Amino acid sequence: MDTGTATTVLEAERVASQRLLASLTRDFDGIVEASADSNADDEHDPEGSTIAFERSQVSTMVEQVRGRLVEIDSALERVRAGTYGVCERCGATIPDGRLEARPVARRCVPCS
Repeated sequence: MDTGTATTVLEAERVASQRLLASLTRDFDGIVEASADSNADDEHDPEGSTIAFERSQVSTMVEQVRGRLVEIDSALERVRAGTYGVCERCGATIPDGRLEARPVARRCVPCS
C-alpha cells in the first residue's frame, strides 16, 4: 500500500474512531447522570442488566477506542518515518492484503 493511500485510510479511521469515542463518552456521561440522583438498588433488580454493568461496558468500549486511536497515530508516525509496511520484528515487507485488512499492522503474518 502506498503512503498516500495509507494516510488516507488511517486518517479516515481516525475520524471514525474519534466520532465513536465522542458518542461513547456521551453515552457514559448519560449513564452516570441518570444514576447520580437515583436511590434505586439496581444490583438486586431482576430486570436486565444493572446500571453498574452498563457503565462498565461503555467504559471498556471507550478504552478500546482510545487504544485504537493510539494504534492509528503510531501507524501515521510510521508513514511519516518511512517505516510503514515494514515488519517491526523481521524487517520484511507487510503484504498489501494485510495492510488493507488491518491498516495499523506492525508485523507480517508469520511474525504476528
